[in-house]
Amino acid sequence: MYAPETSRGAASAEPAVPDALRAALARLLDGLPPRQAAQAVERLIANYRGSTPTDAPVLRDRSDVAAYAAYRMPATFEAVRAALAAFRDRLPEWSPAGHTDVGGGTGAATWAVAEAWPKGVRSAVLDWAGPALALGRELAEDSGVAGLRGAEWRKQSIGHELSLPASDLITISYVLKELAEDARRAVVEEAARAGEAVVVVEPGTPDGYLRVIQARERLVAAGLRVVAPCPHSAACPIEPGADWCHFAARVARSSLHRQVKGGSLPYEDEKFSYVAAVRGPLPPEPPAARIVRRPQLRKGQVLLNLCTPEGALTRTTVTKRNREEYRDARDATWGDEWPPAGSA
Repeated sequence: MYAPETSRGAASAEPAVPDALRAALARLLDGLPPRQAAQAVERLIANYRGSTPTDAPVLRDRSDVAAYAAYRMPATFEAVRAALAAFRDRLPEWSPAGHTDVGGGTGAATWAVAEAWPKGVRSAVLDWAGPALALGRELAEDSGVAGLRGAEWRKQSIGHELSLPASDLITISYVLKELAEDARRAVVEEAARAGEAVVVVEPGTPDGYLRVIQARERLVAAGLRVVAPCPHSAACPIEPGADWCHFAARVARSSLHRQVKGGSLPYEDEKFSYVAAVRGPLPPEPPAARIVRRPQLRKGQVLLNLCTPEGALTRTTVTKRNREEYRDARDATWGDEWPPAGSA
């Protein structure tokens, strides 16, 4: 978690981004009847799972936006946050001066960018839903996070006519499903043209993974190199229809989450698929493999499913015979690089 640097003995400090987001969303729901919020979320979820025409934004007014933001922003933030963390692990010296959030709605990805690069990134959030942009601006300006208060919120149709200015970083998160296939292609190709780095995040479902793979192919065709999660820019080794590549980010559940979904756990895991690609050169040292399934713990051994720099899927078994490697394997999580940085 990002903890901003402050001078010793400072009277106040800029809040950590996740804390600021939770506080902003709690204020947003203050005074909104829980049953009304839950009903709005259930209706919007049904809409998102259906077919959405590109000329009809799902979030129509402030009550829609408030309910859905409180329900979905934490999960979207955590998924994009995890994708950006993998990007930064591979390119720790890279940082964007400008960022464009395509179809960003209330700006969850922009909050994640503000945490990833806390010294400040000029962000512009583009979306066709005016109420979402208005609420996103309100949340950002009230956040107390310097990197958010200067963001630009611009109404923009997302589709064939999209024209983007050159930008260091372009994020496209949880929006491709809302677009027809030809519009998806146009948006990704425009991002590949305008961005030095592009990060695409979609739900971790088989169809979400396919949308990410299609985006990945277009980014590579445009000359970008894959940074994460793949340790290579070759074709995905997963057989289409047989499996899908996805990861999980843990999300604290609010009372609204519990009311809508039921259950008593204080958290849930947001499944997501993503690709991060960059136009410039990658580090000269070879990348590590990526753990693409939850590590399986057995007596005296850990089984790891890996995507390798050679563009293949493999399984490796780490046993107690190698104590240090075994310890690393037991500590490893789904989505980590393997071997971990700094290991012998």
